[in-house]
Amino acid sequence: MNFRNAITVGLKEIWANKFRSFLTMLGIILGVGSLVAQSALVKGLENGMKETLIAIGGVQKVYITAQEIPVWQKHRAGESVGIRMNDVYALQRSAPLIRLITPEMRIQNNTITRAGKAFNPWNFAGTWPSDLEMNQHVIEHGRMFNEEDDRLARNVCVIGTGVRDALFGSPEEIGREINPVGEFVNISNQRFRIIGMFEHYQSALDLKARKADKEGPEKPAPSGPKRRAGGGTPQGRGGYFEWKNKTVFIPLNTMWLRFRAGAGPDGTSDPRLSSLEFMVIDMDQMNHALQQVKNVLMSTHNGIEDFSFNTNENWSDNIATAIRNARLTGGIIAAISLLVGGVGIMNIMLASITERVREIGVRKAVGATFAHVFIQILIESVVIAIIGGVAGLLASKGLVNILSLLSPGDDTPVITVTAMLLGFSFSVCVGVLAGLIPAFKAARLHPIQALRYE
Repeated sequence: MNFRNAITVGLKEIWANKFRSFLTMLGIILGVGSLVAQSALVKGLENGMKETLIAIGGVQKVYITAQEIPVWQKHRAGESVGIRMNDVYALQRSAPLIRLITPEMRIQNNTITRAGKAFNPWNFAGTWPSDLEMNQHVIEHGRMFNEEDDRLARNVCVIGTGVRDALFGSPEEIGREINPVGEFVNISNQRFRIIGMFEHYQSALDLKARKADKEGPEKPAPSGPKRRAGGGTPQGRGGYFEWKNKTVFIPLNTMWLRFRAGAGPDGTSDPRLSSLEFMVIDMDQMNHALQQVKNVLMSTHNGIEDFSFNTNENWSDNIATAIRNARLTGGIIAAISLLVGGVGIMNIMLASITERVREIGVRKAVGATFAHVFIQILIESVVIAIIGGVAGLLASKGLVNILSLLSPGDDTPVITVTAMLLGFSFSVCVGVLAGLIPAFKAARLHPIQALRYE
């Protein structure tokens, strides 16, 4: 018996017991579908996390923030000075393994107003022009303030599109994009001129939806302008892009002189920085760079360790760990489903052998060998698994859509060829393993005993 005839016989057996065969395949269908769907969701999650990581500066970025003084230094609490500009200048002089040092001063709950409209920006900060590169900002209109603006402490600001929408009106409200450069706003009753606006930031999912909306078939014009993709209430990691959209930057010296005067504990100007950021020149020397920075800061802080490092490299490691755990968990669940499917195939094949004992006896009586019977039963088992695997691949797309509706997020599930090949290969392996015992049992039947079976 050749393989074509064996496959034909296998298909006939499946068709003769359609409902029973469907129930047998159901475990394989669910196993393969869940494996591919789980892989698609995890891949989308991974892409979203990496996208956000890139948007905040990549793995080379390091934050320095103030922290509580260690217990063994509590007796020197009065000597703690916090993070100050002296640290910035010292790092510029004595830390050659880092670059793009950027100080920030932030104030919470500051209101920006214009023409009777008010808005509380999510991120109101005084910084240097280097923040543009540090946090991956892109100017859409106007310019970023420069060193001269900072030196003269000019009342200028650069805003995000979320701030523009709140004070000047969003595109959906007025039907057109507004360029606010040159306009004036009040920040805590101080007049500032807008000299630049960042581009609109959005996740890949929002960008894809926006492109699909533009490239879709022409429709009758709506009564009002379309809502800009990504402009709604932020959800999940999409909130970071919204945070960038609702940012107001002013020169560092302007923040110091206009808003931090009298803010210190002794009623004087508060020179402390909210954070200090820098880029490591070479990732291979990350540990050496951090040690170099620590040595410099320990010197400027009189040996008091009242600062800490927060690296995006840690976030990258956390992403890898989270993705690995998600894949492992999903893989175990899918493997259990495939195991259940394998048990079902084995059960149906054993039942099929019981029904076909006399048929197998006749075949062996007319010359069928052990190998002929063994291969025939094994192929029937594999055919069931292959059909179930193909159905599982087709079902995975619908399963991904259902999971996306039940648990919507910012990450678009991505069905990969690797996941499909893996799921299909597992289904074939399950078919082979599940058919071994029934095939061996059928091949061992003695023709005389089989012919006497009723």
